[in-house]
Amino acid sequence: MLCKTYITPVTFDETLLVLAEHAGNGDTRLIAGGTDVLVEIEHGLSSPQTLIDISRLPDLDRIWIEDGRVHIGPLVTHNQAVASPIIREHAWPLLRACWEVGAPQIRNRGTIAGNLATASPANDTIPALTALDADITLASTRGERTLPLAQFFQGVRRTALAADEMIAEISFPQPLATARGAFIKAGLRRAQAISLVNIAISLDFDGEIVKSARIAFGSVAPTIVRAESAERVLLGHPLTPGRIALATALVQEAIRPIDDVRASAQYRRWLAGIITRRALEQLAAGTERAGWIENPVMLWGETDGRFSVISDQSTGSDVICTLNGESIVLHNATHMTLLDALREMAHLPGTKEGCAEGECGACTVWLDGIAVMACLVPAARSHGCEVVTVEGLAGVSEQSTVGGHRSSLHAIQEAMVRSGGVQCGYCTPGLIMSAANLLRERPHPSRDEAAEAITGNLCRCTGYAKVLDAIVAAGERE
Repeated sequence: MLCKTYITPVTFDETLLVLAEHAGNGDTRLIAGGTDVLVEIEHGLSSPQTLIDISRLPDLDRIWIEDGRVHIGPLVTHNQAVASPIIREHAWPLLRACWEVGAPQIRNRGTIAGNLATASPANDTIPALTALDADITLASTRGERTLPLAQFFQGVRRTALAADEMIAEISFPQPLATARGAFIKAGLRRAQAISLVNIAISLDFDGEIVKSARIAFGSVAPTIVRAESAERVLLGHPLTPGRIALATALVQEAIRPIDDVRASAQYRRWLAGIITRRALEQLAAGTERAGWIENPVMLWGETDGRFSVISDQSTGSDVICTLNGESIVLHNATHMTLLDALREMAHLPGTKEGCAEGECGACTVWLDGIAVMACLVPAARSHGCEVVTVEGLAGVSEQSTVGGHRSSLHAIQEAMVRSGGVQCGYCTPGLIMSAANLLRERPHPSRDEAAEAITGNLCRCTGYAKVLDAIVAAGERE
């Protein structure tokens, strides 16, 4: 069970009042994207009685520049940051860090503010924002206070956030035109990987001379750490091979990484040196943006990546939504995930549970036209929304034409049959939902775009080649 009480406030001030009312309970959690909170609940690390869903507050998913600072609202998702021209121009390390988080379905729900609030030293956006010298503004009915990130983080999953506070804003100085940065993450796989080590660097140049430097590491200490000795050795010099080698050696001497099940301390220290050298070499050559796709795959379908808002506070137990084109009431569903509600209450078993923690993508559905993982979405979050599952795909999307006749299948379903992309079939509904949303986003995807679209979908039969064949073929139909 997720919780006993699920509250959805509709204004920022109302949220602060609800927080103040529940602050003394000790069993109340804020939830935005839910990609961390629901995993904690699933693993028994948290058992809140009350969840306060702030994901539908209006105007908190903005990114803007004001008074010489870049401002990020508390509901900005990772994919929204990736798509932002402001972040692309002024905060390249943050953009790359956001892109490295999870997979498209995770980035469509997970927020930058949530990444900070979780306070894991492996979270990718924290080193990037540290390198950018970011501050975080906290709000409550008592007022607002702004802290540098170094003061906000107090240990592994510990922050300065009081029980009655929420993150109101993240901001950092607008970098000068002469500043450049880089972010590199080392993980055990290309997508859906927790960082073994990550690095974010922000340098400002006077010609070829480094005049300011900030280097931050994740996954090497209980909190994000600065490599200050390496920063100092770069100042006043160009990024020559010798200077880069010296900074790399200082990094390896300074950090004190941990041993855990994912990597030894010795391996992490070696990796830290490797990615430091690579990041500095990229900056020296001006290639830190090389290979970036100007139009990355989002799985937003035909939307702009923003979910619907509601006009009245919801605290009831029933969830009313449009499911596969029909209005439906899911009675007493607010204590469930959307995945469980779809299977147990709506009797739609096509959406599969493979991991229950956002690792496999078997439960991919569309929420307001955007691909998400149903295991990481509270059922209550679908109240007033449009939900599409694999059972309703052909009814709300473009159908295939076979032999001149309309098929009961969506084009990607037909292509999967023709290519032999269906094997044991367990992961197939999630793969189809991701692929179908890609086809709405870009009707004629390349093979690389198809591969990017299914990075969040794990196939244990390892049959990706024929799945990619099907996606490309579905895009070539005319």
